[in-house]
Amino acid sequence: MYEHIAEDLLTFIRKSPTCFQAIANVKEELAGAAFTELREDQSWNIVPGGKYYVTRNDSSLIAFMVPAGDAGAGADQQAGLPRIPGYRIIASHSDSPSFKIKPNAEMESAGAYIRLNVESYGGGIYHTWFDRPLGIAGRVVLREKDAEAGTPGRIVSRNIFIDEDLLIIPSLAIHMKHDVNSNLSLNVQEDLLPLFGDASEKGALAKIIAEAAGCAPEDILAEDLFLVARTEPTFLGASKEFIASPRLDDLECVYGSLRGFLGAVGASQGTEGAAEGSVPGDIAVLAVFDNEEVGSTTKQGAASTFLSDTMERIAEGLGFSGEAYHQMLAKSFMVSADNAHAVHPNAAGKADPVNRPQMNKGIVLKHNAAQKYTTDAISGAIFKAICKDNDVPFQEFTNRSDERGGSTLGNIANTQVSMNTVDIGLPQLGMHSCYETAGAKDPEYLARFSEGYYRFPDVTVG
Repeated sequence: MYEHIAEDLLTFIRKSPTCFQAIANVKEELAGAAFTELREDQSWNIVPGGKYYVTRNDSSLIAFMVPAGDAGAGADQQAGLPRIPGYRIIASHSDSPSFKIKPNAEMESAGAYIRLNVESYGGGIYHTWFDRPLGIAGRVVLREKDAEAGTPGRIVSRNIFIDEDLLIIPSLAIHMKHDVNSNLSLNVQEDLLPLFGDASEKGALAKIIAEAAGCAPEDILAEDLFLVARTEPTFLGASKEFIASPRLDDLECVYGSLRGFLGAVGASQGTEGAAEGSVPGDIAVLAVFDNEEVGSTTKQGAASTFLSDTMERIAEGLGFSGEAYHQMLAKSFMVSADNAHAVHPNAAGKADPVNRPQMNKGIVLKHNAAQKYTTDAISGAIFKAICKDNDVPFQEFTNRSDERGGSTLGNIANTQVSMNTVDIGLPQLGMHSCYETAGAKDPEYLARFSEGYYRFPDVTVG
C-alpha cells in the first residue's frame, strides 16, 4: 500500500513545479470529488452536507466540507437543534525554495553568453543547484485578444511549465577556486545566475515563454516565473525504502493531507471504507498556503486573513451569529503540517541526544520551548490519541538545546485565528536542497493520520 501512495506522491510533485501548478492539481482532485468552487468576489451559497473550495492568488487554497444536519439558520439560538460545530483544519504550504526570474532577465556575459538575472526565493541550499538541468515554471499574466474585433480583451493568468532542459548554473572549476571544498561562499548576483544560451540568443526568452503560454510575446504583461530543478523524483535505497525528489518540503504534506481529507469526506482515491458524510460534527477544512518560505506575510500567506475570512463566511453562510462563531473557534483544532528533520547519517551530532526522528518511522511531533512550534500538552495529547486510534507510528522532535531551529505556519496562522494547534511533519534529509530525501513509508502514515483526524470523535479536552 505504501509504495502506491509514495508513487502517487512523486507523480503529484512531477506535475507541481511551482505553487501555481500545485494548487491547480489540488483543484483538479477536488473537482473530481464533486467539490464546488467558490470565488471570494461572489456570494457563497453554503448548505449542510456541501463540499467547497476557494483559492486566493491561484497559489493558496482552502477546501471544506460541512457535515449534514449540523447547522442551519438560528441553530445557535434555538434549543433542541444540533450542536454548534468547530473547524477541524490541516494546513500545509505550496511553495518551496527556488530562484525567481527578474524582469528584463537576459544579461550578456563575457561577450559570449546570455545569463538570466534571478534572485533567491526562500532559504535554499544554493550549492545544490549547480550543474543540474533546469526548467522554468510559474505563471504569466497576459492580455487576450478579441478574436472577432482584433482588439485587446480580458487580462488573464496562465500557468506555464517549460518542461525541458533549458538552463544550467555551472560551477567554477576547482583549478580556479582551490579551496572550494573547504570555503564555499556564494553570492546570488555573481555566482548563481543560470546560463541560457550563447550571445546570439539575445531576445529568445520572451519567445520561449510566449510559446509556452500560447500567445504572442507582446501580449504578456507580467510574470511570476521560477527556476525548476529537472532531476526526476525516484525511489532509492537497498530495498527502495527512500524517495528523493525536488520540493518534498512541503508538497509531501500537501499530498498526504489532501489524500486523508478526500478519504474522510468519502471521495478518496482508493481508500477503502470511506462513506459520504463520515466526518463527525465538525467542519473539515484543508488549507494550503503560499509564501511560507519567505515569512507568510502576503495576502495569500498564513499571516493573511485568508483563513479567517473563509471561516467567518462559512459561519455566516450557515446562519450562525457572531457569538456562535466564537464558540466555533473555541471548539476548533489545527494541524500545521510541514516537514521535519530526520537524524542525519553524516551529522548525527546535530540532532538532539534523545528526540531524533528517523525516516520511515512515522510522523514527527514537533516541540519548541520558545514557541517556534505550536505543540503543547493539550494539542500533543490529541495528536497522539488520533495516531494510536489509527495505528499510525509517531516520533518526537526537539532541537539541540544549543541550536536555533526553524519555524513554520502554525503560530503565524494563530495570530489571525487562534485555536489549539499542533505542529507535525514527515522526517526528511537535505531540507531546502533542490533535491531532498525522505522515507517511502511515511506519506502513507500521514494520509492515514489525516483521514483519522477528520473522523476523530472529539478534538476538545474536558
